[in-house]
Amino acid sequence: MRIIIIGAVAAGTSAAAKARRNREDAEIVVYEKDSDISYSGCGMPYYLGGEVSSPDVLTPRDPAFFQSKYRVDVRIRHEVTNIDAAARTVTVRNLETGVTFTDTYDKLVIATGARATVPPIAGADQPHVFTLRSIGDMRRIKAFLDMQKPRSVAIIGTGFIGLEVAENLKGLGMEVTLLEKLAQVTPGLDPDMAAHVQAHLEKNGVAVHTGVTIEAITGEGVRLAGGAAVNADMVLISTGVKPNTELAATAGIQLGVANAIRVDAGMQTNLADVYACGDCIEQMHVVTGKPVYRPLGSTANKTGRIAGDSLTGGDLRYRGILGTGIFRVFGMAVAQTGLSEREARAEGFDPVVCHNIKPDRPEYMQGQEMVIKGIADRHSGRLLGAQIVGFSGVDKRIDVLATALTYGAKAEDLFHLDLAYAPPFSTTKDPMMYTGMILENAIHRGRPLMTPDELDALATSGEVYTLIDARVPKQYEKRHVPGAVSIPHEKLRAAAENLDPNTVAITYCNKGTTGNAAQNILLGKGFKRVYNLSGGEKQYAAEHAHKEK
Repeated sequence: MRIIIIGAVAAGTSAAAKARRNREDAEIVVYEKDSDISYSGCGMPYYLGGEVSSPDVLTPRDPAFFQSKYRVDVRIRHEVTNIDAAARTVTVRNLETGVTFTDTYDKLVIATGARATVPPIAGADQPHVFTLRSIGDMRRIKAFLDMQKPRSVAIIGTGFIGLEVAENLKGLGMEVTLLEKLAQVTPGLDPDMAAHVQAHLEKNGVAVHTGVTIEAITGEGVRLAGGAAVNADMVLISTGVKPNTELAATAGIQLGVANAIRVDAGMQTNLADVYACGDCIEQMHVVTGKPVYRPLGSTANKTGRIAGDSLTGGDLRYRGILGTGIFRVFGMAVAQTGLSEREARAEGFDPVVCHNIKPDRPEYMQGQEMVIKGIADRHSGRLLGAQIVGFSGVDKRIDVLATALTYGAKAEDLFHLDLAYAPPFSTTKDPMMYTGMILENAIHRGRPLMTPDELDALATSGEVYTLIDARVPKQYEKRHVPGAVSIPHEKLRAAAENLDPNTVAITYCNKGTTGNAAQNILLGKGFKRVYNLSGGEKQYAAEHAHKEK
């Protein structure tokens, strides 16, 4: 069996390694048009900031490594320019010599990855304007930083990479400005969670401009629509990626979402003996069962392994993706998995959401608060997704939620998880258990939640309602939700006698727990419609601080 693989980063090399483990007798050739192979692209922002000391640790393997360990022939600076599926051949050009030749295959794997998208912005081709997608991009940026010593940078786009670079360049002492076309940072998050990220960015001295359109990049920075200018010695365009599928499309391979290659669970395309994997393919979403495009390094490695197994007769099959991701920005961990609230509504679900604000471990063990947004379907109770921001323990909780989502768990199942507990690691009832309790109360036990957005809509609707601040008076006096009356928890039973049980009532406290207790009192006294403000005054204030800007 002769196997040809196009692309030698995460997916292609994973496919080669697995194919070799399955078939010692196979001939395996990998063509890569770049000079760097099998590198850790996710570590590039940290090399720019000095946290990773050498680029060599991000590129630990070369063609000689794959030849000696796997007997795989990796040929760098070789570009495949054509695929003839009927003849089972590929046309290859040696980029060093210019010589073009034809090679034959029994099995072909396309692992051509993705490239950075560059919007049609005037001036984007100037030498002080960069993207960060490859090791070559990283080296060019590092050379610019070392030689030109820029003092300021404008970053267009606020996804994972843009914010990771923002942190690292700020750490070098540069002035950092973020420019985002949407009304929020971190487009993958819902706005109520993105508000926490933006506040944290601004707290750390990053200038954030949302809802802006770039008109042009100049030698002095960026000009916005309307004439405003942002001064910057350097510009990074970080507006996402698109799959490299032109070669596949020309060969007659079917494309799907975002023009990514459509594959089955074994990574096979519509053409016989042609497979694809990595950032050039579409994936199936675990929650919806629908195709999506979510290019991630972890997924690239996984799909590469599956392709290598499948083409050599193995039975590994892809089970789908949740889009689970996490990144760090100025010490804050930002994580998500499954559907966002916005996506859940678009898919036809009736989502119930909660904002659970809890420490990752007890305060006497220096626990730090996390904001956990849980999303579940009102009708089935099934978990749909989650988002978390915080400073400790976020990675553990998002992985618990990703596991629960993978196996179709319901909100109520979170409470019953037998999670590890000791004070250095967690609270007695882990934040995951609390998240399940809150959602279950809202779905099954008549303890509905009201989000800050829903409260705002109610306030403008003209409907009469009572908003009760159940905290102590000093907290109310310091800051409270507009329109709220102060009725401390311990006085609510008596005060309820003077309230109309037929009027909508909303209770709240700092974060939600006492608000829930106040809600229970009113429900117990026969009030018909009582809501607890999700995330309490803390979440309300975070969202409105962002809106007011």
